[in-house]
Amino acid sequence: MKEYKTVRLQSCDEFIEKKSRFIGYVKPVETQEQAVDFINKIKSKHWDATHNVSAYVLRSEMIKRFSDDGEPSGTAGMPMLDVLEKSGVVDVCVVGTRYFGGIMLGAGGLVRAYSHTAKIALDAGKIITMAPCNIYSVSVDYSIYERFNLLLAQFGAEIKNTDFTDKISVTFAVRENKSEELAVSFRELCNGKYSLNKIGSEFAAANA
Repeated sequence: MKEYKTVRLQSCDEFIEKKSRFIGYVKPVETQEQAVDFINKIKSKHWDATHNVSAYVLRSEMIKRFSDDGEPSGTAGMPMLDVLEKSGVVDVCVVGTRYFGGIMLGAGGLVRAYSHTAKIALDAGKIITMAPCNIYSVSVDYSIYERFNLLLAQFGAEIKNTDFTDKISVTFAVRENKSEELAVSFRELCNGKYSLNKIGSEFAAANA
């Protein structure tokens, strides 16, 4: 598994260019169905817009699609897709909604406007790095819990669940490339009394 970049959340931003209103929407998606559904929802929301241009890139099979939605060929969807590709993001869908303001922008103006629409949408959605992580569970004594928490923070681990009984059971995720180093440090912390149990793996936002 390799790390990749995507956006953290669905969001939007907008600007005015020569009286035309441009709204950039972005959403993290994993399938074509999700991308198409998002595009259709924006089209329904802005049914009265002049254009609802779209582009998306999927990590699965590296699928790339775009639509000019009535704008001159090559001036809208392709520039938005180009922004996605140059940003290096995947599993992302952007929609650029335009309300025409009465002033023609020309081909170059449209390319710049839709490129900017995609850029501000990505900024609003917060580009993040998703890294392959291992998920572990472990039970520790109360006497080392505070130091264990500090160790997890040092390695950028994400605590998923904590149960307090006679011991403290912790489930956490840590980046794959930091797992072995963390395991060694943990053995030193507990003098080999406990060991980490790997229970799975996932992609998660990189914290360290």
